[in-house]
Amino acid sequence: MNKSAKLRILLWLVFLGGGILAGILTDIRLFGGYFKGLLFHSLSFFFGIVLLNLVMRCSQHTGRILAKYGREGDIPRMETNRLVKLDVYSCMRHPMHLGLLFFPLSVAFLVGSLSFILIYAPLEMIIMVLMIKFVEEKEAIQKFGEEYLVYMSQVPMFNFSMKCLKMLISKVNKDIC
Repeated sequence: MNKSAKLRILLWLVFLGGGILAGILTDIRLFGGYFKGLLFHSLSFFFGIVLLNLVMRCSQHTGRILAKYGREGDIPRMETNRLVKLDVYSCMRHPMHLGLLFFPLSVAFLVGSLSFILIYAPLEMIIMVLMIKFVEEKEAIQKFGEEYLVYMSQVPMFNFSMKCLKMLISKVNKDIC
């Protein structure tokens, strides 16, 4: 795993830990304590499990596609050296990132911190979109050159059409993998 990937994983952990801590401390400050309503926490936890399941499905689906078609030769795990433009990658450039964007929100719901749900998770999601736009895209252009620039002009960063979202959370097409 390269330094950039390690740094991103560390950043994810800081986001999650910081979001949990900041959310709970903000809840204590705003509400005089950590919000303890049983109905709220039950619904929040249930919604967090559902959302986390969707995040995992997106990651598994896109990870399998990248592992099969994004790697040529002997390269480290979690790295690619071929641009993948099939399956869900035909309708959006960053399907794995779209799924992972909702990871902080799913953790916020699992923790049941109202402040994490309403303030910190959305802020983390915005920061992640900016990182994708200004870091990931730049790296992809450096790695794949003109081919990626053409891909960028044809395929949006994210696509919220029902067809594309269904493709994202579906099981991997056996014809592809």
